[in-house]
Amino acid sequence: MSPVIIALLLSTFAGLSTVIGALIAFGIKRPRKLFLPFALGLSGGVMLYVSFVELFPDAVEGAGEAKAILAFFAGVVFIAIIDLIIPEMENPHHFQDGRRHGRGREDAEGVCTPAMMRTGMFTALAITIHNFPEGIATFATALTDINLGVVIAFAIALHNIPEGISVSVPLYCATGSKKTALKYSFISGLAEPLGAVIAYLVLMPFLNDAMLAVLLACVAGIMVYISVDEIIPAAYSYGKSHIVVIGVVMGMAIMAASLLML
Repeated sequence: MSPVIIALLLSTFAGLSTVIGALIAFGIKRPRKLFLPFALGLSGGVMLYVSFVELFPDAVEGAGEAKAILAFFAGVVFIAIIDLIIPEMENPHHFQDGRRHGRGREDAEGVCTPAMMRTGMFTALAITIHNFPEGIATFATALTDINLGVVIAFAIALHNIPEGISVSVPLYCATGSKKTALKYSFISGLAEPLGAVIAYLVLMPFLNDAMLAVLLACVAGIMVYISVDEIIPAAYSYGKSHIVVIGVVMGMAIMAASLLML
């Protein structure tokens, strides 16, 4: 199978993990208790480790230290701008569980109303914007090293599960329709393969070793920002700090072990 096709498939897998989050929201009363902080910590650990130990050093070797540094911070600025244009209350990583949004059409506080439809729709839009550069990151990494691409896709998939929950809970709350909640979780996840396709169409005609090295440095910057600004703070917000630390360390250890075996 073509490396491009594999990279696109990995981006699609990572993006559509939002649907897994939606299914978890329907089936588990309080999915955040241990699973979400651990999964987010694991994802953050993997992304931080691979960014600093694998992607950035490869970028320095391929493009030179100065270009790699500039590209790294260009990636940080790019994703920071995207983050800034999303209203804080609708940021997809600021998920609240059933104590706020409820489960089904009503909760103990009676706040499950049709007005929650707006919250769900804006959250879906925010996630779509966030997922676009993640699709580029997965695609570029997989195109460079398929084994590394698999690991990154898995890390981003873990990161996308709570995003799927944050879309599905308010939409299910407002409409009572699992079909509607799943549909918008699915649509928001499609932004990642879309980002991969656009990266392919725009970058492939100009892609060479030096440009690919610069792109990897940019991807490293994007993933570091997502990890330290979104994933790890969101994990800590669940009040399970030791679980988060265990997840981060295990993510780094898994990434280190996988790189040794590659």
